[in-house]
Amino acid sequence: MNWTVMAAEATNVGNTAINIGIFAAFVAVTLVIVFRVSRQNKSAADFYAGGRNFTGTQNGTAIAGDYLSAASFLGIAGAIAVNGYDGFLYSIGFLVAWLVALLLVAELLRNTGKFTMADVLSFRLKQRPIRLAAALSTLAVVFFYLLAQMAGAGGLVALLLGITDKAGQGLVIAVVGALMILYVLVGGMKGTTWVQIIKATLLILGAGAMTIWVLATFGFNLSAVMQEAVNMAGDKGEAILEPGLQYGATALSQLDFLSLALALVLGTAGLPHVLTRFYTVPSAKEARKSVVVAIWLIGIFYLFTLVLGYGAAALVGPETILAAPGGQNSAAPLLAFQLGGEILLGIIAAVAFATILAVVAGLTITAATSFAHDIYASIIKKGQVAPDGEVRVARWTVVVIGIIAIIGGIFANGQNIAFLVALAFCVAASANLPTIIYSLFWKRFNTSGALWSIYGGLISTVVLIIFSPVVSGKPADPVTGLSKSMISNPAIDFHWFPLDNPGIVTIPLAFVLGIVGTYLSKERSHPEKYAEMEVRSLTGAGAEKATAH
Repeated sequence: MNWTVMAAEATNVGNTAINIGIFAAFVAVTLVIVFRVSRQNKSAADFYAGGRNFTGTQNGTAIAGDYLSAASFLGIAGAIAVNGYDGFLYSIGFLVAWLVALLLVAELLRNTGKFTMADVLSFRLKQRPIRLAAALSTLAVVFFYLLAQMAGAGGLVALLLGITDKAGQGLVIAVVGALMILYVLVGGMKGTTWVQIIKATLLILGAGAMTIWVLATFGFNLSAVMQEAVNMAGDKGEAILEPGLQYGATALSQLDFLSLALALVLGTAGLPHVLTRFYTVPSAKEARKSVVVAIWLIGIFYLFTLVLGYGAAALVGPETILAAPGGQNSAAPLLAFQLGGEILLGIIAAVAFATILAVVAGLTITAATSFAHDIYASIIKKGQVAPDGEVRVARWTVVVIGIIAIIGGIFANGQNIAFLVALAFCVAASANLPTIIYSLFWKRFNTSGALWSIYGGLISTVVLIIFSPVVSGKPADPVTGLSKSMISNPAIDFHWFPLDNPGIVTIPLAFVLGIVGTYLSKERSHPEKYAEMEVRSLTGAGAEKATAH
């Protein structure tokens, strides 16, 4: 079967009316919930941190909802379906990353901060320059993550709703953006959190049901699933069961994987929209519980992706998946259609859109909080602003960020969005994590070191990504004839950095710059502020809604 025929068949799966109907039902239910909880938003703490009234279990489920983006659900299942074992390495990397978050930052951040990462960094350093740097870093991570999600929405509609023209996909991106703005404007962090909880529950239940269905099809024998995947893999054969299919061909590809793994594992502990979630619980004990619950839910989900990936390879086939308009992202929806027809595909389509909606809502409120709290209230107004005035600015920021995300998503639609996600994780690992760790654990650390680390990590990551193969210079795909780089014209090639992800260079560089900047500065250290921060971070004494645990 040739590529054009397979693409046409993949585009016509399912029933557009059913897909839209199920998605509309999800939106209606969640909007009712958001409007109900919005009545409780009476203060800045309510809008930014949900009043710090969520339990560890609720917040852990919301964290899972925040973390399991469309890339996790659709991307990893597709990567396993096409590349086998090497695709599953993404699942392992994302899960291991949570141990870093649990052991290094979750409880300490909850005890030390108030609303944002900048609260922690500015605790014992100079307020204005640190808040500006931290806010800019946060906005950079959020923007690229947001752009990837919005562009992903445009790509997914080609398969899920049968809309193949750019204007139609642009309209869907605008609808997703408008809904995102509505969720955050009305519900604040409380409304966003409940959307995350509902979405995480639906996603895990949906993936679990499909996993059981796949196993039942093969007599609950995982070996039979994998054997059929091998049979459908063509020339790849048993290579899909072994490491090295995607990243083992050359020493450079192995180094590239190491760099990507470093960015993913360390970047999670510096993702601002994940860090913000630790402030929505009343105590450090609940913050720890949040991460434990999140690890369980995320771990179970990633085990599901192993079965879904190999199940898609066995029942749909890698060639059909790659030929679909969504490429690898089509694996889970095509598997759903193969298993349960139009109804199951409609449910999975709705879950996929719910996933995008929930993640972009979480990202938007993080960006709005950072701008309103760190830049407007602390830098422009120098702390002389009423909480309701700060929240009003945050609401306007939500609208502006939403419009920018819609425009950026429309322009990025159809491009390779992998570099956007890689950039978000790499910026988080390079610019945010070193300064957080140094602030919490290094007595000598000062403002100069923090600025060197944040700006050095941010600038080096952006520059190396621009001149990497993910933007230009990759060879043309033998099937589609298009370059695998963001710039699809193979004739345009300005890359000189050989790796897809610069984490292996920029993360150590940011740590080194933090040390160099600290020792080159003549700024006097403040051991008494460090001692106060250490006591607060370890005990919770003096924290918001402080209770010693």
